Amino acid sequence: MSRLLLLEDDPNLAKTLVKYLSLQGYEVDWAKNGEEAMEFSYEGRYALYLFDINVPLISGVDLLSELRNAEDFTPTIIISAMIDIGSVTQGFIAGADDYVKKPFDPDELLIRIKAKTATLKEQLKFRAFEIDLQTHQITKDRKLLNMGEVQKRLLISLIQNYPNPVVKNELLMLLEKPTDLALRVNITKLKKQLNIEIKNVRGVGYQII
Repeated sequence: MSRLLLLEDDPNLAKTLVKYLSLQGYEVDWAKNGEEAMEFSYEGRYALYLFDINVPLISGVDLLSELRNAEDFTPTIIISAMIDIGSVTQGFIAGADDYVKKPFDPDELLIRIKAKTATLKEQLKFRAFEIDLQTHQITKDRKLLNMGEVQKRLLISLIQNYPNPVVKNELLMLLEKPTDLALRVNITKLKKQLNIEIKNVRGVGYQII
């Protein structure tokens, strides 16, 4: 059973989500403020974080930023009523993998949760690609691709986060020698080798389109 950490200060919404996700087979720990969520993060290994932004003591964005600085790269979905582009960008810069705007359909959230925890599965399918997440063997149109390990890691990260961008710092962590130039070179190689479109999202990172 996958374990999730929910940071939400609205008790009605939190209880509804905990009940709904529990029925879907997830174990959910509920934190009512940022400090409580931080304590939970120390105590257990989670498959996914669900963080609201405007919560007491430590905001969801500030908490996520601190967790990323501490090399905690647990997949994270921001859930918030703040829908302006600045708030969305801030969430992605802090290290969010996805952003869901309130009010939302619980079924939509479930789909996003399943997508972000795809690393728990052995196979990942995307368009013409099939990826074995255990061996990193990648095929396109059923033909085995000869790719370097760095390009494989980048492609898997971009696909797992589709349709959202991957934060640049997370992509840099996948490189052997992390520099902005090395990242641009590897992204360019991916685009040319696989004939796919990868967009540079200014101030955030890269995304497949």
